[in-house]
Amino acid sequence: MTIDLPGYQAIEKFYESSRSVLYRARRCADLVPVILKIADRESRSPADIDRFQLEYDILRSLNIEGIVTTYGLETYRENSVIVLEDFGGKSLQMWLSERTFNLGEFLYLAIRLTSILGEIHQHNIIHKDINPSNIVFNPTTGQVKIVDFGLATIRSPETPLVRDPNLLEGTLAYISPEQTGRMNRSIDYRTDFYSLGVTFYRLLCARPSTKIYSMYAINLSS
Repeated sequence: MTIDLPGYQAIEKFYESSRSVLYRARRCADLVPVILKIADRESRSPADIDRFQLEYDILRSLNIEGIVTTYGLETYRENSVIVLEDFGGKSLQMWLSERTFNLGEFLYLAIRLTSILGEIHQHNIIHKDINPSNIVFNPTTGQVKIVDFGLATIRSPETPLVRDPNLLEGTLAYISPEQTGRMNRSIDYRTDFYSLGVTFYRLLCARPSTKIYSMYAINLSS
């Protein structure tokens, strides 16, 4: 998929998933670097469109330094496009393929991410997909931000989030036990902190927790 969105000059496609495609681009009016997040046309459904709109609404409502800023919501060939800031970072997943993090760097990231996640939860939002691919870090500036609120939920204290056991959301190696739908327990902010803890393990050990992944794979296949 290529993109020719009026008002923006696409530079390169740098990430693609089953739900979306990301492009680095420039805004023609002022040459500001941006990220264009476009819904994957092949897998688009009414639910995907609603999810994109919700993600945009959540990002627009959050005034948090550790959350990627959104500049607008555009339409491209009947597809939704979220325009995001590009602060020159790369995901921790990409960094881990190139290097390891020393203890000082880890502690810096751990403290910042814990604080950012706490601020998100103060707005009654649960991310539900915290993992190295959704954390972007620029070591030159020290900026670290959480991205991809595509699975995020606005939580109401009066309406607990209970998982459908037939619908799995999130990244398997990082999801919490209650996200599997195999536990009689609702989802709350602790889900994100569990996933963040597994992410910390990945940063410290330079590999995912295969024990957790194997346990979930066995349980979900049964």
